[in-house]
Amino acid sequence: MAQFFKAKPNRSKQLSAKLSLQITSLDHLGAGIAQHQGKVVFIPGALPGETVTAQLTEQKKQYARGKLLKVERASDARIQPECPHFARCGGCDLQHMDVAAQRNAKADALGNMMSRAWGQEFKVEDILSGSAWHYRRRARLATWYDKQSKQLELGFRQEASSKVVAIDACPVLAEPLSDLISPLHSLLNKLKLKSTLGHVELIEVELGRYVVIRVTKAISEKDGAALEAFAAEHRVIVLLADNEGHCYDLKGEEASVAYQLDELELAFKPGNFIQVNGEINRLMVERAVAWLAPQPDERVLDLFCGVGNFSLPLARTGAQVVGVEGVREMVEQARGNATKAGMDNVAFFHGDLSADLSAEPWLGKIDKLLLDPARAGAFESLQWLSKMKPASLVYVSCNPSSLARDSKVLQEKGYRLAQLALVDMFPQTHHIEAMALFERC
Repeated sequence: MAQFFKAKPNRSKQLSAKLSLQITSLDHLGAGIAQHQGKVVFIPGALPGETVTAQLTEQKKQYARGKLLKVERASDARIQPECPHFARCGGCDLQHMDVAAQRNAKADALGNMMSRAWGQEFKVEDILSGSAWHYRRRARLATWYDKQSKQLELGFRQEASSKVVAIDACPVLAEPLSDLISPLHSLLNKLKLKSTLGHVELIEVELGRYVVIRVTKAISEKDGAALEAFAAEHRVIVLLADNEGHCYDLKGEEASVAYQLDELELAFKPGNFIQVNGEINRLMVERAVAWLAPQPDERVLDLFCGVGNFSLPLARTGAQVVGVEGVREMVEQARGNATKAGMDNVAFFHGDLSADLSAEPWLGKIDKLLLDPARAGAFESLQWLSKMKPASLVYVSCNPSSLARDSKVLQEKGYRLAQLALVDMFPQTHHIEAMALFERC
């Protein structure tokens, strides 16, 4: 008898019956946490203290994920989202929660993750916070050209999708940038090259306001004139980014941008990393310098240094500072920033901080260490801690999971967690950033 293959049903994706669940807390990704039949259930959109109707959408051995259907009893922290694009745009996912409650929930999530990693309780009461709205000094807008309507859409990507949600304003962007979106959208649709445009980056820094347009073809004289008129009318600087990553002004001259940090001026190229929340960045730098308290006779190493955001303020204390960065272009920018500041007690090196560092000229005994890695963390770099032997180190983290993992390495190498602070870099979102001070026992 012939036998035919019949695929087994994917039980992990089958929908459950509707359930009434009690939400006890938020996880570090902003989802409500409930318990059902001995499993932890994660429900995006639900808030602590709420009773909700939900349906399980995915079931694993130890946990499940659910879809929020109805809020039966709302939390006192639940509010009406301010942005009309909430739940469609992939940017903000906690606008339905009072900002004070957001910060408390993030502090609890950070404390819980570090407590599990260390096997002892940590309660996070130190919170670096600022404006809850209009705090972003930089944003990248996506474009999408509709061949049928011959119109260009400008907005943000929908969550877990390539679809562009068209917007005309954004309440977490600096107000002057938000006000630019609608007239910029109108301008782009008048350009001859609109069908070939890439993303658009908006930047507001102390030294100017910028619109950076990704172009894939040379612009016509008419399009150039339209961009110049827009720049004059809205008092912005229009820059064009090409396929090779170079950035030019409308006269064809290579350009960069700079932000101020107290008396320091730090140049960077559009597309390269800087902290998008200038107010919080200033607080972070002040806190890092205060925690490390470098002395003039000490050597400080700044890994993942970028354009010198922490290195230069640390060098202002008189300490000898070495910064290391994996992006060669940013190393050159950092060197230029140090030269402009007149600092000869800081040096910058290019290096792959996930590779073998044994031959690096900067690797050796130091007094203090600062780490500001990307989301992947600094696990590989910490394997060389025995050669550096800093008395203290500050870890600036944009991912609490990698911070918790890396802090275990520090514990094993003889360091204790002396200070832990939540950094609310991105209000209205689930994103958790943190700063931790570790001291050698």
